Formats: sequence, C-alpha cells, structure tokens
Amino acid sequence: MTLERYVKVLQNRKGVEEELDRAQKQHEALQKRLLLGETPQLASAHLQEVVKKILERNGMTLRSFRILEPKETLSYQKISIHIDFNPVNNLLSLIQFIREIETHEKELMISEMDLIVPNVRNPNQIQGSFVITGLMKKGETKPKEKGG
Repeated sequence: MTLERYVKVLQNRKGVEEELDRAQKQHEALQKRLLLGETPQLASAHLQEVVKKILERNGMTLRSFRILEPKETLSYQKISIHIDFNPVNNLLSLIQFIREIETHEKELMISEMDLIVPNVRNPNQIQGSFVITGLMKKGETKPKEKGG
C-alpha cells in the first residue's frame, strides 16, 4: 500500500515541479515591484526619488515632503511619504501624475489625497497633497537580548 502511494507521488512529480517553478516566477515578479533598500530609511529615499521624477516629468513642483513612520504588515512594510505640491495650472498634468503613480513598475499607491482649488470663482489652478505608499520586504528582526 505504501509502495502505491510513492508511485503516485513520483507520477505527480512533474506537475509539482511545474507548480513550484510557477510559484518561484511569481515570487520573483513580486520582488521586483518592491521598493529598493535594506532599511525603511533607504526605501523611503528611493520612494522620494521616484515621486520627484514623476512630478518633474509632469511639470509639477514639490513644495514639501515628509517621511512617515513605516507600518508593518504580515509580510511587508508600508513605506509612506506625504508630499505637498505647488499650484498646477494644467489638470491633465495632475491626472497624468496620479496615473503614473498607480501604474508604476514598483507597487505604489496613493493612500490619501487632499486637493484644493484656491480660487473657486476662477478655478484655473489646483494644489494639494498626497500620501504615497510603497511596499518593501519586511526585514528579519532579531530578538533583543535581555541584559542582566
């Protein structure tokens, strides 16, 4: 009876190997979407650089930015930055910026958005802020040794 079980396992070997190969490829693709950096600070710097390039490409300027505290999930750390951008005359630039963030090769998302039209009677400018979040691989944490 056990011999039959081993024969079945051996017959399914190719299917199991294919499934393992597929899972490894999915894992590699996911790893490429994570922010670069060994620490949250380095990942934040990488995220800031990516956002700056996207802003500049769309004719927008950064007024200020602030790195927020990383938040841990089960497998990843969420790295977030808060940015304020200067008034924009072209709504298409803002739309393109949002689209580029949401479709970037790295796993980026806009987790908060606050937009303001300074002059409601003449709404030719829009300004505001975003909280942009990316994911980084969760580092292995070593247990702290108790001093005695």
